[in-house]
Amino acid sequence: MYKQSLYEVVRPIKINTIKRLNKSKKWKYGYNKEHDVVVISKTGMIGEIYEIQNLRIALPQQPKQVHKFKSDKWEVTEYPKELNRIKTIFDWKEYPQDFKSKYINYIENEFNKREQGFWYYNKGKSTYITGTHYMYLQWSKIDVGKPDFREANRLFYIFWEACKADVRSYGLCYLKNRRSGFSFMASGEVVNLATISSDSRYGILSKSGPDAKKMFTDKVVPISVNYPFFFKPIQDGMDRPKTELAFRVPASKLTRRNIVSSDKPEALQGLDTTIDWKNTGDNSYDGEKLKLLVHDESGKWERPNNILNNWRVTKTTLRLGSKIIGKCMMGSTSNALDKGGDNFKKLYESSDVTKRNRNGQTKSGLYSFFIPMEWNYEGFIDEYGIPVFDNPDNDVLGPDGELIYVGVVEHWQNEVDGLKNDQDALNEFYRQFPRTTEHAFRDETKNSIFNLVKIYEQIDYNETHPTPIVGSFVWEGGIKDSNVKFYPNANGRFNLSWVPPISLQNNYFLKNGIRHPGNDHIGSFGCDSYDISGTVDGLGSKGALHGLTKFSMEDAPPNTFFLEYIARPQTAEMFFEDVLMALVFYGMPLLAENNKPRLLYYLKRRGYRGYSMNRPDKMWNKLSVAEKEVGGIPNSSEDIKQAHAAAIESYIQDHVGVKEDGEYGNISFNDTLNDWAKFDINNRTKFDAAISSGLAIMACNKNLYRPKPQRTETTVNFGFTKYNNKGMLSKAINK
Repeated sequence: MYKQSLYEVVRPIKINTIKRLNKSKKWKYGYNKEHDVVVISKTGMIGEIYEIQNLRIALPQQPKQVHKFKSDKWEVTEYPKELNRIKTIFDWKEYPQDFKSKYINYIENEFNKREQGFWYYNKGKSTYITGTHYMYLQWSKIDVGKPDFREANRLFYIFWEACKADVRSYGLCYLKNRRSGFSFMASGEVVNLATISSDSRYGILSKSGPDAKKMFTDKVVPISVNYPFFFKPIQDGMDRPKTELAFRVPASKLTRRNIVSSDKPEALQGLDTTIDWKNTGDNSYDGEKLKLLVHDESGKWERPNNILNNWRVTKTTLRLGSKIIGKCMMGSTSNALDKGGDNFKKLYESSDVTKRNRNGQTKSGLYSFFIPMEWNYEGFIDEYGIPVFDNPDNDVLGPDGELIYVGVVEHWQNEVDGLKNDQDALNEFYRQFPRTTEHAFRDETKNSIFNLVKIYEQIDYNETHPTPIVGSFVWEGGIKDSNVKFYPNANGRFNLSWVPPISLQNNYFLKNGIRHPGNDHIGSFGCDSYDISGTVDGLGSKGALHGLTKFSMEDAPPNTFFLEYIARPQTAEMFFEDVLMALVFYGMPLLAENNKPRLLYYLKRRGYRGYSMNRPDKMWNKLSVAEKEVGGIPNSSEDIKQAHAAAIESYIQDHVGVKEDGEYGNISFNDTLNDWAKFDINNRTKFDAAISSGLAIMACNKNLYRPKPQRTETTVNFGFTKYNNKGMLSKAINK
C-alpha cells in the first residue's frame, strides 16, 4: 500500500486557543509568528492545519453549509446566458434595475468565492479550494476547455496561497513533473491578480523569449478574454495583443449598494495595470517594479542565460527596501545539470523553508515545493481528482469515464524496469516524471567511468529507506584531547549510518608516547582537505571525510561506509578539528592527500601523528622527509590516480546496488553516490566526496598496494664436483 507523505493534518495549536480566537475572529491573514503558522483564511477563523513540506498552513474554518454538487464532485457552474451577452461594465450599466437585481446575488457570490475560496463535497468529503483555484476551475479556459479538479492542484494552490500570505516569502520555487498544468495555472493567476490590482505590473519569463511570448498569447490572453464581464476590466488596445495586456478601467465590485449608481463610464478610475513578457536574459525586468513575476521552465535556462543571475536581479523588482511588495511563481522540470539544471537545483535547494536567516527568509527568499509524479500523472487520476496510487480492487473511472485498471506506482515502475538497460533514457524519464527530488535532478551519464546502473540502483533504494543520522562531534566536557561524544543535531555537518558500541568508542594505544588508533582492524578514513579558510568568491571546494569498515570479528557491519562529511566551515581549523574528533571517536586511522598538508601538520602538532597513515604504495625507507614527518599520499602521481579510481570501481561492483545475493549495498550517502556518477578522472578537483571516499577504500585495502620487495638471486660455488650419471658409469662434468 502506498503511503502518501506530501502533506499531513497537524495540531500544533491547542484546540481551546483556536476556538477562543475563532470566536472573536482574531486570526489574521498572513504569518502568525506566535504559533508559527501561515494563515490563509480571510474570515478571521481557522480550521485544519496542513503541514506541506515543512510549512504549516492554517485553512479557513469549515462553514456550516458546504455546497454539494449533484455528482458529488466538482462541476463547473453554468454561466447564465443572459449575463453571457454582456461584454463590459458599460453594457451592464445600460440594463434596467430589475434585470440587475435578478443577478446581483450571483455576482456577489462569485466575488466572495474569488476572495475567500470555496467549500464543496468531493466524494462525500468536505473540501476547501482557494479563491485562486476556484477562478482557475470555474473561469479559466485552457487547451482542453475547462480544467479538471485535481487533488494535487488543490495542494499546490494552498501552498501558493501561503507563499502570498507570508510576508517572509518572495514566492514559490516549484519542482514539477511534465504535463502538470503549471503553465496554465500560473497564467490563470496572472490574470486573476492583474484584474483586481491597480497601478501594478505583471511579468512573464520562460526558457526563451518565444516561449514567454507563446505563454502570453496562447494562455494568458485567452483566459483574460473569457473572463465574465464583472471580473474583466476594460482593456486598452487590441482584444488579443501580442506583447502587453493593459487594463485601464476596472470592473467595480458590484453590490446592492452600488447597483443603482448613476456613475458614468468616464467617472470610473482606471487600473493602469499591465501584463507583459520579456526575452530571456540575466537582466530581464531589471529596474522594474513587479506585483507578480511568473518564471516558467526556469530549470531549462541554458547557457549563457543563467536562472541564478536572473533571480538575483528580478528579486529586487519584488521589494521596496526590506518590504516584499511582489511575489514570484516559479516552476519547472529540470534539464540535465550541464544544460541549466544545475543552477535551478541550487536555487531549489536554497529555498528550503527549514533553513532561514535571522530575518526568517530562506537563502533565495523563495519556498521550495515538490509534488511527486504519482500525484499528477494523466491517466491515473479518478473522476474525483484523486490519484490512483495502488492497483484498484473495484472499478475506478477517470474524468473521461474510462476504467483505470492499474495504479500509477506500478505503472511507473514498469516504465522504469523497461529502461534499465538504457541509463540515459531512464534518467530522462526520471527528470520528466520524478517520484523524488533525486529523480528530478538526475544527471546525464554519458561520460561516467563507473557502473551507473549499480550507483542509481543504490540511490533509488536509499530514497525509500532510513536516512543517516545528522549530528556533531564534541569533546567531552569541552576538554580537548579527552573522549569524543556524538550528538544528533539537525544542523550538524556529519552524516552517520553506524555508531560503534561504547566499547569501541575512543579506542587508542600509546606507542613511543604517541597515540595510535585502537580500531585500525575495523576500518579507516579517507579525506580530501583544504588549506585556505576563505576564497575570493566565498565558495571554494569543500572538505570531505569518509569512514569505511572492513571485515572484522568486531560488532561492526563489514564493507560499509558509515560516515560522510562534506562541508566547508568558516575556518580551516574548524574542519581540522571536526576530522580529528571523528578519528578519535571511531579510533581509526586516516589516509589523506598530502598536497594540502595543513591538516596533517595539524594532527602531528596535536599529538596524533599515529592516526595519519603513510602512503601504502611505498616502503618506509622510500618515503620523502615530509612523508615520514606527517604521512599522507600525493594526488599528482598518475599511478595513484588510476589506483584511486580502480578502488572506487571495485567497491561499486562488489558493494553497491543489487548484489549477487539480491541484497542492496552498504552505502546510504546519496551525495557521495552522485559524486561517483559524475566523477571525471581528468578533472578531479570538483569531486571532493569521490576523492575522500576513494582514499577510504584504499586505506581499508592498504595491503593491495604494498610494494613487493625485489629479490636478487646469486650463485654460490661450494667447490663440489658435479657428475653426469647417464649410462653405466658416472663421469665428472668439466666446466
